[in-house]
Amino acid sequence: MDHLGGIVSGPRPGRMRDRRGRGKRGPLSLPGPLSPSSIPAHRPPREEFDLLVGDVLTSLRSHFDIETEAVEFAVEEAPLLPEDWVEEVPLSTLVTGSAITRVVLFRLPMTHRCATELELLDLLWTTVLDRLGEIWHMSPDDLDPRPRR
Repeated sequence: MDHLGGIVSGPRPGRMRDRRGRGKRGPLSLPGPLSPSSIPAHRPPREEFDLLVGDVLTSLRSHFDIETEAVEFAVEEAPLLPEDWVEEVPLSTLVTGSAITRVVLFRLPMTHRCATELELLDLLWTTVLDRLGEIWHMSPDDLDPRPRR
């Protein structure tokens, strides 16, 4: 018998392994009383991308208040392309309707073209600004709220 008299408490001794590259596992990585502030240590890639898109759109909120044409954003994994497609896979597409224009961003083509999160954020900014400039007939540089480099 062990020195605690059979009572087991806390996480197992030793290091928690990162099996198959899926990120940290175990009680410290899940939301709950053992993790700091009940925040998970690992988010799925879809959720990370959605948060990046949300940050970009939050930064552009002032333009959405000024412009009269309604724009809606959606995120999909990848575009459905025909079998004989030979061109580069698109990063986004515009779906125009009678009242609302929808910009669909494709997560997988964007993430596969970038090596780091900083590159992904820059590509996301470029794609969103290009599409909004196309819809509102403005230069993407005029829409960009980030400081000039």
